Amino acid sequence: MKVEDSEGRRYPEPEHPYRNPFQRDRDRIIHAKAFRRLEKKTQVFNPNYSDHFRNRLTHTLEVSQIARTIGSALCLNNDLCEVLALSHDIGHPPFSHAGEEVLDRIMSSCGSGFEHNLHALRIIEDFEERYARFPGLNLTFEVREGIVKHSRDYAPGDRPYVDIDGYRKGERPPLEAQLIDLADEVAYNTADLDDGYGSGLITLDQIMEGSALFRRLYLRIEEDFPGSSEGILVSETIRRLIDVLVTDLVRATRDRIRTESLDSVEAVRKFPSRVVGFGPEIGVLSRQLKGFLRDNLYHHPDLERPRRRAKALIVDLFRYYGEDPARLPASHFGRIGERGVQRVVCDYIAGMTDSFARKIRGRISSHSG
Repeated sequence: MKVEDSEGRRYPEPEHPYRNPFQRDRDRIIHAKAFRRLEKKTQVFNPNYSDHFRNRLTHTLEVSQIARTIGSALCLNNDLCEVLALSHDIGHPPFSHAGEEVLDRIMSSCGSGFEHNLHALRIIEDFEERYARFPGLNLTFEVREGIVKHSRDYAPGDRPYVDIDGYRKGERPPLEAQLIDLADEVAYNTADLDDGYGSGLITLDQIMEGSALFRRLYLRIEEDFPGSSEGILVSETIRRLIDVLVTDLVRATRDRIRTESLDSVEAVRKFPSRVVGFGPEIGVLSRQLKGFLRDNLYHHPDLERPRRRAKALIVDLFRYYGEDPARLPASHFGRIGERGVQRVVCDYIAGMTDSFARKIRGRISSHSG
């Protein structure tokens, strides 16, 4: 995606003398409040578990690093890759996917819904207030489209709760957006394996049995570094695992581009399926690793218990503000006439960090007590 071919911004702005539009978009994301809040949002383990484990912000930085590497190898627009990676999770509510699930359940019962990528679009279009000349961050079309579509395609007839009719439904996004979903997968599969092993919730024996790719790499590294501790061997294996996944993704995608003669962004958009992806063998092995983490880490009792508490906390917050919307901050209360009580309450809770949500819940409990 060449920056000079961008469909531009919703509100025209003068060009910057030494930063192109995608670079300016990256800087706007980094300076956004929603980006800073990622530091206090759970990835898998909440911050009380260990200072060493990933949070939503450090995960985002790892996705950015992997996305830039893939983008460079495929000769893509790395400025666009970077801003899409940095913005891909800014719509996440507190408490990771547990928070998203309960907000979606509540809002679906009201005839709407909640999805973090669609919420991210609303953040950058409306909620971030930093400029006198326009609402939101006024990002380029390609960044806004990538935020909405990096992890799924929309058919022309799809009507989600956020209006996305202007984002070329029925077409694939550019390669720079397509690779974000795969960079995200590489990042969280390997990082969650690392944190899960470091936490003691999953053991080396379990990983060896559950992931054929990990086992294959570990046995080679064990031969290369005899006498090394188990922890070092696991770390070396995870490092090698990232390399194998990224290398296969680059090779398979490059082959697909050549085989299908995809020589333009428009050809990519019109192609009947996504172009960025693993080859058949590594694709199967990556899905196996994802399934192992789902069954043995994400649903581990030590993580399920705090997840249930988090869901109950969000339900309590929703009830508290829904019963008396005047309890909302004035900035949110003033939007009720335009958006309705449920959506405004959902927006407010979705913007909270884990720690702030717990703080508010504790304040409510002390007042009711």
